[in-house]
Order: sequence, then structure tokens, then C-alpha cells
Amino acid sequence: MRGSTGVGSEVRVEDAAANNSAWCDAVCSAHGRPGELLEPYWISRAPTPPYYPNLVTLDPAPGPALEAIRELERALSPAAWAVKDSFAVLPLERAGFRLLFDGEWIARSVPAVRRPRPSGWIRVRSEPELAAWEAAWGESAGQPRVFLPALLRRPEIAILAARDEGGGIAAGGIANRTGSLVGLTNFFAREQRAARRAECIDAALDELPGAAVVGYESGDSLAEARGLGFRSLGPLRVWLREG
Repeated sequence: MRGSTGVGSEVRVEDAAANNSAWCDAVCSAHGRPGELLEPYWISRAPTPPYYPNLVTLDPAPGPALEAIRELERALSPAAWAVKDSFAVLPLERAGFRLLFDGEWIARSVPAVRRPRPSGWIRVRSEPELAAWEAAWGESAGQPRVFLPALLRRPEIAILAARDEGGGIAAGGIANRTGSLVGLTNFFAREQRAARRAECIDAALDELPGAAVVGYESGDSLAEARGLGFRSLGPLRVWLREG
């Protein structure tokens, strides 16, 4: 993991960002448009699915990222596209970008003895289940699908769902493993968010054992994660270049 063991207090922003870039690449690859992993960043020169950036920085030095942004402007204009500034260092407001949100990379060590898998949580394995999961997630309603069946064939990715008493999906999240890190993203819950998030983490680690859990959050979700023992690694920003 880019110079770190990715365990406990040794997890760095670079490690969490690398895990997230692997997830971004998996989503883009499922759409037939994989990106390219280079030393200072991950880049996709083709249009990406909704909510996914064309650039994820993996090094705090701004120079290489700014060069890549100029390249993407030529390749993608006039379409809208986004940059995940993993170190919150890029002066993109000067380049015509709009700040979508500020967030924090987070990490939590995994105890030596893990809790058992919570009841009601399953790993999504079929296309109908995946379609139901995305409908429950709800963020892509009225838009093209974001999460395609090719993701189900990747052993390092687990799409997780909690069933309610009626068989519907009450909560969910997605885990991806890189090295000893397990990233958690796209978490949602209809109610009892903190308790459901704790369950989702346990379900993720049951499917993809790792030494630490990483991700990023902002606002109330960041406070919720801190209440579950996550610590902040450093800030990030997501920028939009509007079409």
C-alpha cells in the first residue's frame, strides 16, 4: 500500500485514497471504461458514471495533478466532470471548478477478535438483488444504473444488504479490499444509522477480512463514524467542472 502497511495507526491518506481509487476503477470498468493508475493519481479519460470522478489524487504534490487536469479539460470538454483532491491542496476554484463538498478520510483498526456477522445481512450475488439494492440506495433514481453486474464477479468487492422483516432492504453498503485495508462506501440506512453502520462494518469484515477499515465522510456522517471509533486521517475535497 504505497509505502505503508495499512494497519491501524499507520494508515495514511495515501492508503485510503488508493483504496478508494481502486473502487472508482472497478465501477468504471464495470461500465467498460477502466481508468489508469499512475504513481501520482488515478485517471479516467472517458466519461465516468454519475457520482464518480475522473481524477483521484494519490500524492500531495499538486503539479502532476494540475497537468492531468489540463489534459482532462481537453479530452472531456464540454461535459461535466469531477476531481477528488485527496489532500485538499489543489487551487481549482481558479480553474473554473465548483467545490462540491469537503470531507475527511477516516480509518479504524480491526480488533484481533472480530464480532460475529450480524443477522439479516447478506452479500448481494445476483442481478435482481443488485437492482433492488440500488433502488433502496436511491441516489440514482431516474438516472442510468451506477452499479452493474460485473461488480458481483469481483472477489475483492462485497455489496452488502440488510433485510427487514418483510424481505425488503433496510440498509446497505459496499466494501472493497486492497491489501490489508477494507474500504466502506455507499452506506445507507432507513433508520438507526449508527447501529446499522456498525453492523455493516461487521458484515464487511466477515466477507473481506482486513486489518483496518477506511473511507471518507462529511457532516453528520463524519460525526457518526467518529462515534464508532474512526479517526480522521486528513481532509479531502471533491470539485466539479461543470459542462
